[in-house]
Amino acid sequence: MKNIFSLIIVLILLVSCNQSETLSIIPDKKFVPEVEKFGFKFNDFNVLHDTVKRGDSFGSIIENQNFGDKKVYDIVNKVKDSFNVRTIRIGKVFTFLRSKDRNKKLKYFVYQPDRGSYYVIDLRDSITVYKKTRPVTYKLRTITGKLDGSLSEALSKKGVNATLANKLTKIYAWSIDFFKLRKGDRFGVTFTERYIDDTIYDGVDSLKASFFEYKGKLIYAFPFAQNESSGKTDYYDDQGKALKNFFLKAPLKFVNITSHFTKNRFHPVQLRWKAHKGTDYAAPTGTPIMTTAVGIVEQSGYTAGNGNFVKVRHDKTYETQYLHMSKILVRKGQRVTQGQTIGRVGSTGLATGPHVCYRFWKNGVQVDALKLQLPNSQPMDSKNLPRFIAQMKPLKRELDSIAHL
Repeated sequence: MKNIFSLIIVLILLVSCNQSETLSIIPDKKFVPEVEKFGFKFNDFNVLHDTVKRGDSFGSIIENQNFGDKKVYDIVNKVKDSFNVRTIRIGKVFTFLRSKDRNKKLKYFVYQPDRGSYYVIDLRDSITVYKKTRPVTYKLRTITGKLDGSLSEALSKKGVNATLANKLTKIYAWSIDFFKLRKGDRFGVTFTERYIDDTIYDGVDSLKASFFEYKGKLIYAFPFAQNESSGKTDYYDDQGKALKNFFLKAPLKFVNITSHFTKNRFHPVQLRWKAHKGTDYAAPTGTPIMTTAVGIVEQSGYTAGNGNFVKVRHDKTYETQYLHMSKILVRKGQRVTQGQTIGRVGSTGLATGPHVCYRFWKNGVQVDALKLQLPNSQPMDSKNLPRFIAQMKPLKRELDSIAHL
């Protein structure tokens, strides 16, 4: 009986051990997909990714892969006609594809100067170089929203690259005073975004159509080339009127008006009532000051009242002046373009804080720039209007369909 009992115990232990062994040899494997990139299957190589660091050169990078000085010199000479080794830049990504044996011999060096292209240097028997450009696709997107802060913040909430905000502010700079946009004002934008290999986001490409609610009215913008052969586009509203005016609305971006043009204002420094023949825009010291139109610098210098200032003549009719600069960046007689930075905000002269006093002359008389009806540039040629309407209508229809969502 003892023998039978002992035999049963042994059999139980054997079965238990076999089960344990059986369970232990079943690995808990997760499926690892084969990665393919740059035309190579990564499973066939020992792969190492890195970035160019300060002090790196093409020679020093590959020398660290067990190449001697003579070999590095030969490689550089063989690739220099197809790959300029001096274009290696800090922060750019490169990849080593090495043999999978213990020697880890470097077979290919891949360098990515940007997201849209890469160089492959074949370091096997005969050293060769080739460049590949990744396919770029463009996807159309339409969004709408309401302002609850800055335009950049509103677009960011929609997952849109910040460059779109810059595009929009430039397009509307002549027709919308961004200082007067209010919380809850609506906007809509149709634009294209770039994708590399159909998956890698590469930013905003171009604006196709947009609207902004401004003072209760929707102001549209549509790009249009009057001369199709030139490809030069300007922006027009839904009636074909040019959005671009002769003058920008203001010499600064995203600031506050602290004092308007008036015939009687109590001067905060001189402590007396006098005319204020300009518009004060407050901004931090150092903020760029832009000239509001193309012209020639007529005066550039310093006076006790104006501080550092610049005066620009635009034509026989108009002149503008910019006061209290911390720094002047142009000289007398210099030609300036619309939107060019001509100085930095400061508080020189009779000023209690950093701001720019913007003054405007028409026919030699100082006037209120905010109340002027200034001429548009490049009006729509009547012969181009039918083509513009045909191009604009479907885009406007799309915007209108989301305007009240």
